[in-house]
Amino acid sequence: MLREFKSGKGGDACGGLRQRRWVHPFFSLLKLNTINQALEYKKVINFNQYKALTFDCYGTLIDWENGILGVLKPLLLAHNTDLDDDQILDLFAEFEAEVEKGEYLRYREVLKRVVQKFGERFGFEPTVDELNSLAKSIQYWLPFPDTVEALRALSQKFKLVIISNVDDDLFAFSAKHLEVEFDQIITAEQAKSYKPSLNNFRLAIGRIDLPLEQILHVAASVYHDIVTAKSLGLSTVWVNRRAEQKVSSTIGSATSQPDLEVPDLKTLAALSSPK
Repeated sequence: MLREFKSGKGGDACGGLRQRRWVHPFFSLLKLNTINQALEYKKVINFNQYKALTFDCYGTLIDWENGILGVLKPLLLAHNTDLDDDQILDLFAEFEAEVEKGEYLRYREVLKRVVQKFGERFGFEPTVDELNSLAKSIQYWLPFPDTVEALRALSQKFKLVIISNVDDDLFAFSAKHLEVEFDQIITAEQAKSYKPSLNNFRLAIGRIDLPLEQILHVAASVYHDIVTAKSLGLSTVWVNRRAEQKVSSTIGSATSQPDLEVPDLKTLAALSSPK
């Protein structure tokens, strides 16, 4: 779902929409407390300076946690291993990061090795089907409830770009669920590296071909996205979908602080809408 971006008059990414103060129907459905909730996160940025929004996909647009748990929880139970959701997700993150730090492998192979590491940790040998189960399940992972409408609204004002730690063919499944066209799609397979590598972002910046100050990166992962994007001079939005659970962030120095924190994409879309 890759489209060629065509700017409006004078290269304005919004074309004539900004002059007519056009408002996407999605915004009329937003309750006032949604915007008020976003304002509580302070640091409302000037969205008019941006022409492109770059997005992480899994965890930001696609509900990867439920996708992973839907596979690993029954797999582990079948091998007499009963872990709670947070334990499974923490181990997944540990194993995935360990595999991705080595020589580049396609994400299908990364996921296979993650399952193998679960087996090694808990003393069982996964079957061939089990080893392939995570990669096969990605085609069924669904967007968060607010994702599609928010992307549709945002696409009226910005170029939309994906920067994702995934294979091209696996993202193609997710693109169908997202239901919008993206101006650029940058995958780990194309970069031959995984975020938080600078390489993935540099590849994206080169393809977008806009000044850094006109690009805003949107992501749920501080480790994979926010820190690296900030180090390159990009503005960032942290989509903290666990904010209500009071989950502590791993944000460290002031240079790694996101420019804006929102609880979901619906809030981001509301804040970026014409006033």
